[in-house]
Amino acid sequence: MNFSCIFDWDGIVIDSSEHHVEGWRRLAKEERLVFPERLFKQSFGMKNEEIIPQLWKWTEDKNEIRRIDLKKEAIYRDIMRERGLSALPGVEPLLKNLARQKVPCAIGSSAPLANITTGLDILGYNRYFSELVSGEDVKLGKPSPQIFLEAARRISAAPERCVVFEDAKVGVAAGKAARMKVIAVTNTYPRDALTDADVVVDSLEHVSVDMIETLFASAR
Repeated sequence: MNFSCIFDWDGIVIDSSEHHVEGWRRLAKEERLVFPERLFKQSFGMKNEEIIPQLWKWTEDKNEIRRIDLKKEAIYRDIMRERGLSALPGVEPLLKNLARQKVPCAIGSSAPLANITTGLDILGYNRYFSELVSGEDVKLGKPSPQIFLEAARRISAAPERCVVFEDAKVGVAAGKAARMKVIAVTNTYPRDALTDADVVVDSLEHVSVDMIETLFASAR
């Protein structure tokens, strides 16, 4: 197979939205802050250093943003261990098929690396991904293409021969800005919000290796 795959993490491999909501709730309570839960969906794909001052509007002090960021993610990992994790439908069969075909796979996510590695350990999915690129590896979060371009570089893949799996609007925009094919999954946003993707599916159950290959047929 002459293509490579880059997977977002939250909302693609796992449904961690309730874990994250609970993390922000606990943090806000401990810090005596107001968590604007109605804005939570807008934060998908963004880095905490952008979420805290721009969406939550808690503080613009860089040291305070960093402290809050680290504390929230530590709380989130505790919640992951408390509640466990499940992969979203279709994830494991697709990963197994890609591994069988020796398709290089990486994770490209705005999440902290410790969150990803903790989740992979819980699921037992480390064997499926040769590289992990997190928000800590780039200066700009999505919709900047930096995360996906770095993932492609690490697996020695040309961006135009990569397909990105995303659930967030900013992630779709990042994938297209990286000149990659994008398969969007309606785990977070409805279809009409993801129309910039090359393909939109309701679940990774609807994605096969052959279907991915057809995306690159015209580029040969």
